[in-house]
Amino acid sequence: MAIKATIFKVALQIADMDRHYYADHTLTLARHPSETDERMMVRLLAFALYADDALTFGKGMNSDDEPDLWHKDRTGAIKRWIEVGLPDERVIRKASGRADQVVVISYGRAADIWWNENRDKLQRLSNLTLLQLSSETSQSLAGLAKRNMQLQCTTQESHIMLTSEAGMLEIEPKILYRGTV
Repeated sequence: MAIKATIFKVALQIADMDRHYYADHTLTLARHPSETDERMMVRLLAFALYADDALTFGKGMNSDDEPDLWHKDRTGAIKRWIEVGLPDERVIRKASGRADQVVVISYGRAADIWWNENRDKLQRLSNLTLLQLSSETSQSLAGLAKRNMQLQCTTQESHIMLTSEAGMLEIEPKILYRGTV
């Protein structure tokens, strides 16, 4: 019998002063049995950073045809494709051809190695933005994971504060690459 996904409920308040986006979101996250709390929380952070009424979670780990998150317009055109982790460079190139904007949020100890191996090919993609979280940040995010979470995310001048009943976490993603689009 297959192991089922673990369900997490999240009440997320977003105050993004950079984008002038202020909203409350009630989310249900399914954490795949092979997914870590660290990866799931980076997905949740990605949602907070790019939140929009049309942003939804995709199949992510279970599919090369769907990202971790995506924003489609009413016609089904993909406006933003978001991957977390260290995706295969071919997946990013394919996404770049399908979406107006592609965002990758890398994290973990191997993130620098992954970037060094893929930099030349990825820097050709004008619609790609690549952010990197430090290992300390992604591990601190994992420490916030609970089956029921109430989080507040405030973004101002690219500084992110994520607050929960467990405390506050300051997050400053490093911009590794930002295309011209």
